[in-house]
Amino acid sequence: MKFIILGCGSSMGVPRPDGYFGNCDPTNKKNYRTRCSALIKTTEENILIDTSPDLRHQLLRHKIKKIDRVLYSHMHGDQTHGINDLRSFYLNTRKQLNVYADKVTSDRLKKTFSYIFKSYSKEYPATLKLNRLPKKIFTRNNNKNIAIQSVLVKHGSVKSNCFIIDKKLAYISDVSKIYDKDFKYFKNLKYLIVDCLWYNYHPSHFNLEASLAIIKKFKPKQGILTNLSPVLDYKVLKKILPKNVIPAHDGLTLKL
Repeated sequence: MKFIILGCGSSMGVPRPDGYFGNCDPTNKKNYRTRCSALIKTTEENILIDTSPDLRHQLLRHKIKKIDRVLYSHMHGDQTHGINDLRSFYLNTRKQLNVYADKVTSDRLKKTFSYIFKSYSKEYPATLKLNRLPKKIFTRNNNKNIAIQSVLVKHGSVKSNCFIIDKKLAYISDVSKIYDKDFKYFKNLKYLIVDCLWYNYHPSHFNLEASLAIIKKFKPKQGILTNLSPVLDYKVLKKILPKNVIPAHDGLTLKL
């Protein structure tokens, strides 16, 4: 079983669409960051987390020719606006692809992308089936049941879902606070992948100080920083991090 970070960039990626690299060295390939999406790859299926606006590029780069299910963390555009690229998987199977989202995210998806969930004609059928995101969803790997648990966290003025896979890896791409009652889910992890926008305070995201504090609190074997803005150069960041923490880069693959 593998977990692939398809994209680890903040809402406009690195570089931004206007070419702005900020503090990032453009000669370092690990500073080229597409928007946040991830893939859970088991022996049975490929489960996508979020459909970033860069999804097409991410799927082609990793030669991902099959998506079985999609989990949405929250309703923001940098997590959802690549949804139309899922249509190709419908064309391959002629079956609606199951996607899972909480109520707020579902309402936003139905409003913004109504044509995807409702058939308007024979030529343009509904391509996705929208399901309510449960607290636990199950997949299989080598004939073993694997639980994927969703845990709500605060993300500024909205809530976001983080995903905990097989009690080994937690993926929290967008977070400003983890609630005390949920701390128990984040203990004894092999990997903690967590939001780290930049150095300064931000009302909707962890900054470097907050990210490192939460990693120190939960003590995973390895902490990985994602949702990185142009402020954070890969090489500079890596030099100042503790030994058990690394910056993410697009394509980082973890074995579970």
